Amino acid sequence: MSAPIPTTIKLQKTSRSLKLAYADGREFELPAEYLRVLSPSAEVRGHGRPVLQTGKQQVALTGIEAAGRYALKLTFDDGHDSGLYTWDYLYQLATEQEGRWQAYLEQLRTAGASRDPHTSAVRFQP
Repeated sequence: MSAPIPTTIKLQKTSRSLKLAYADGREFELPAEYLRVLSPSAEVRGHGRPVLQTGKQQVALTGIEAAGRYALKLTFDDGHDSGLYTWDYLYQLATEQEGRWQAYLEQLRTAGASRDPHTSAVRFQP
């Protein structure tokens, strides 16, 4: 079974998020940073070896385009615009937001990396 298609899609520039509403009344607001770090692009997914995205805390969405009848192409202000967010993937991101976000934060912590674009971490071996 495929995921439902949003009935409303809004780019919220002030809150830097994408708002999705569905026919069953469910609504989700997905932050630009969340969408950017979990992009379905090869750049992020790394052809099977995911590349941890860091320093994306201030990223904003600058555009949304339909990609046929099955996906959205999102454009971010850091120049990232590859990867198609299928309806299934967007619905997964929406309904699994808490768990996926916590897993991302744990990956950052483990790597000694930061969401802040103005911070870089250096790890010293004991």
